Amino acid sequence: MKKAVFDENRCKGCGLCVEACPRKLVELDKHRLNRKGYHPADCTDTERCNGCGLCAMMCPDTAITVED
Repeated sequence: MKKAVFDENRCKGCGLCVEACPRKLVELDKHRLNRKGYHPADCTDTERCNGCGLCAMMCPDTAITVED
């Protein structure tokens, strides 16, 4: 099954992926900072992610990929 994979160090915390997720599974992690100093996006429930790729399409930094 396809899943979204997040590269936290490429993320600038813009939140576009958060808005794009139809299942509301993507959130910015307010408890962590990446090496750029941003709160990175992550999937809150990988079991419910269907790999639709909308988050990856919205990411301007190509920090999200969809893998099998």
